[in-house]
Amino acid sequence: MLVIHATFPVDPDHRDEALELVQDLAESSREEDGVVDYRVATDAEDPNVFRFFERYENEAAFGVHAETDHFEAFEDALPELLSGDPEVTRFDVESASPVEL
Repeated sequence: MLVIHATFPVDPDHRDEALELVQDLAESSREEDGVVDYRVATDAEDPNVFRFFERYENEAAFGVHAETDHFEAFEDALPELLSGDPEVTRFDVESASPVEL
């Protein structure tokens, strides 16, 4: 499994536009084959920071995602929306299991 965690600081003046764009991106991405989960949340301490948590079955699924129209639309709009540099971390995961609380 491939896991991506990304953080995008958004310009407060463009937050509503960014929010609509990431909602569309997440909804469309969850419909793709090979996407295990795709979630976007705002940071609890800074509502102008969006955090992405993406899980893919494999590298191929991630590659297909990066070529979709909805991802390309997000990527094209991103420079106008950001207030800083995004941070993206990739995790190659061999196994995962639920944790009981």
